[in-house]
Amino acid sequence: MVRPRLLVVSMSLPVTAKRIGEESWSFTMSPGGLVSALLGLKEFETKWIGWPGVDVHDAIGKKALSVALAEKGCIPVFLEEVCDQYYNGYCNNILWPIFHYLGTPPEYRNDSTITYQSQYDAYKKANQIFFDVVKEHYQEGDVVWCHDYHVMLLPQYLKEYNSKMKVGWFLHTPFPSSEMYKTLPSRSELLRSVLTADLVGFHTYDFARHFVNACMCILGIEATSEGVVDQGKVTRVAVFPIGIEPERFINTSELSEVIQYMKKFKTDFGGRKLILGVDRLDMIKGIPQKYQAFEKFLEENEDWRGKVMLLQIAVPTRNGIGEYQKIKDLCHGLVGRINGRFGSISSVPVIHLDCSIAFNQLCALYAITDVLLVTSLRDGMNLVSSEFVACQKAEKGVLILSEFAGAGQSLGAGALLVNPWNIKEVSTAIGEALTMSPEEKERKHQINFQYVKTHSTQQWADDFMNKLNEITAKAELQNGKFPHELPQHDVVQQYSKSKNRLLVLGFYGTLTKLDKNQVRRGDGMNLELHPQLKEKLKALCSDPKTTVVVLSRSEKSRLDKIFGEYNMWLAAENGMFLRHTCGEWVTKMPEHLNLDWIDGVKHVFKYFTERTPGSYFETSETSIVWNYQYADAEFGRAQARDMLQHLWAGPISNASVDVVRGGHSVEVHAVGVTKGSAMDRILGEIVLHNKSMTAPIDYVLCIGSFLGKDEDVYTFFEPELTKKTKSSSPSSGGGSPKKVSSTVVDLKGENYFSVAVGKTHTKASYFLHSSDDVVQLVQKLCTQNNA
Repeated sequence: MVRPRLLVVSMSLPVTAKRIGEESWSFTMSPGGLVSALLGLKEFETKWIGWPGVDVHDAIGKKALSVALAEKGCIPVFLEEVCDQYYNGYCNNILWPIFHYLGTPPEYRNDSTITYQSQYDAYKKANQIFFDVVKEHYQEGDVVWCHDYHVMLLPQYLKEYNSKMKVGWFLHTPFPSSEMYKTLPSRSELLRSVLTADLVGFHTYDFARHFVNACMCILGIEATSEGVVDQGKVTRVAVFPIGIEPERFINTSELSEVIQYMKKFKTDFGGRKLILGVDRLDMIKGIPQKYQAFEKFLEENEDWRGKVMLLQIAVPTRNGIGEYQKIKDLCHGLVGRINGRFGSISSVPVIHLDCSIAFNQLCALYAITDVLLVTSLRDGMNLVSSEFVACQKAEKGVLILSEFAGAGQSLGAGALLVNPWNIKEVSTAIGEALTMSPEEKERKHQINFQYVKTHSTQQWADDFMNKLNEITAKAELQNGKFPHELPQHDVVQQYSKSKNRLLVLGFYGTLTKLDKNQVRRGDGMNLELHPQLKEKLKALCSDPKTTVVVLSRSEKSRLDKIFGEYNMWLAAENGMFLRHTCGEWVTKMPEHLNLDWIDGVKHVFKYFTERTPGSYFETSETSIVWNYQYADAEFGRAQARDMLQHLWAGPISNASVDVVRGGHSVEVHAVGVTKGSAMDRILGEIVLHNKSMTAPIDYVLCIGSFLGKDEDVYTFFEPELTKKTKSSSPSSGGGSPKKVSSTVVDLKGENYFSVAVGKTHTKASYFLHSSDDVVQLVQKLCTQNNA
């Protein structure tokens, strides 16, 4: 069986190359969970695309390196002259600080060749180089998995090249709050590119929520429980916490060499309790805060002096960069101060190592550690925590874990969570960890050990790929239903042959025609029927074979005013209220529906309407909509973004509502109020009203300019779903509906037409460009009635 191919794209390859001759190269395997996870995807033939860690400028060297890497399943990306401004510049000098809440660095003007724009240009060029390599090696059916902030523009390049390409993107760092992300000069372009991927993954729910909020606030698009929707295009956003290879650490801890190291270290430490820190020497790892907390602990706990030690392994990173040298100097100064205050001739309380150590020695240290102290100020995950848990067997040490590390959402139940900025809190946690009972240590260890065992790197990669395959499979099915322009001849022809027709018509943008002058007069909410529709629609409603339903988010009074003289059904507020024009309104509102949020939302909408010329809002009993279609486009979008933040921060922060971002509108409505959910009740009322109906409905034309959450009305009428459907009978309030025993809808595929007006990213099978096209269609149907 031929395995599917997976193209992994990341900044760096899983190996680092070193040139040892004109045509000779040596390689060292890169450490890390990502390498282990992706190389462990046995069901895929994996090809890894990335920078080899060295610049190669000659053709002979490039060819030799490419051949050598091919044997390891790797494909090099040669960045050459753009590497510095791309990697050290835009990636590490701009994106990395913002993503880790360090803020946007100043743009130094003493070098006109290095600016925000020049670094972003390098970033775009580098992403284009990555794309060129992917395109060269891509084969139909390949899955492309892009990793991290270094390639945020790549998904868009890939989808523009081949819209059917399966593309995933995963971020291994935190994603900041929308307020922090908004400071990024190229914020919109990067978000829009990432949203072209089929699946976007993060380590924690916080990071995913921040990303979705940024899309809502900056791009002004709709959020759903599954991700975000932009002009009908859905991007799934999901959480996949990465793990480690637990068996590797468990098995290594049982090696005789490691056991010897454990005995030696215990002897060297003289029986003192061991607090361990293992971090990169980095601004975000909180090593200075760790030292300050340990110093505080020794100040306030004299009895522990000489009985406890802190061993900090500070792995060097980005040597030569000023900010990192400052952190190093600060740490050395703190260590000297602590050792000077609390040390003795025979021992010092802090041992600080500016180096990495061998893997077997690291596992030995993990195994004998009493307290692992993680004080990250901001961390994507921090797998050191999981490594420590996996190596613990006899000691059952305690994990003190920063709440700002991604691991806090995974291992928090079995750890002492702390705010690393609160020195007193961390000091207190150290004391609690050192005096914790063996039973409590065992309990916490078992919680975390079970999690680490079951959430491995392999499981992480499998989960992401399974979700991506599931999403793309659904997308392929939907692509087969990509809407075509409505064949009006077929609509009319099948209409003439049918015996019992149902026409479901939207109102806004479907049966209306509004001009800007109406809005300027402050009359935006008083929409009227398209002037060319009035007589034709009335004729259509008078046909005994035809049932017409106007399904709208409008309130009852507006539908009464416009359609009161027509022989039709009116479904107001998305079907919450229903009546035939010859009868009374029937309430379809669920019992105990909480609408206390309406007034608060109305105040926010009123505020923004007053400040956005050309906008207007309307309120119904279950929803409120702000429309800026006839405002200045850019200003309206900016106001909508600000409005969303006001809403979430205030009147709907704890309300049971859905917020729907339309093309030029923001709607807040009670949860679960959609047009599709109302159709079953509407059909029941129609059947009850028309007791003489002898034949099932055999023709449905459903036309509307609906918001994304209302497009379930199109799928409700899919023939395979409605064939021999038993529809609900009417019921007042929220009581249990009775069932109608007769067959209500019996559709054949050629007799069902779902039509979206004004958009092509839709669940509907067809589209029309505007309400003018709807007028033409209604006129043709009327002509057929008279034929």
